[in-house]
Amino acid sequence: MAVRHLVIESIETPDGDRCVDVFRRADNTYGFEEYRRDLEDTRGWFPIAHHRDTIYQNEADARAAAKAKVSWLP
Repeated sequence: MAVRHLVIESIETPDGDRCVDVFRRADNTYGFEEYRRDLEDTRGWFPIAHHRDTIYQNEADARAAAKAKVSWLP
C-alpha cells in the first residue's frame, strides 16, 4: 500500500512542467518533493529529485529546504 501524505501546497512552474509539493506525513513530520510531467504524456507527475524521504520537524523548515534545493522556486 502506498504511503499518502497531506499536501499543504503544490507550487507549479508557469509552463506547468514542474512542481514542488510540500507535505505533512501521518507522524506530523514534513517534507517536500519535486516532480515533472510531460504535457503530451497523460500518465501524470513523476518524482525527479528524491527529496521526499528527508524529514523536517516543521513546515517552515521543509519550505526553506525546498527553496534552497530547487533552483526555480521563487
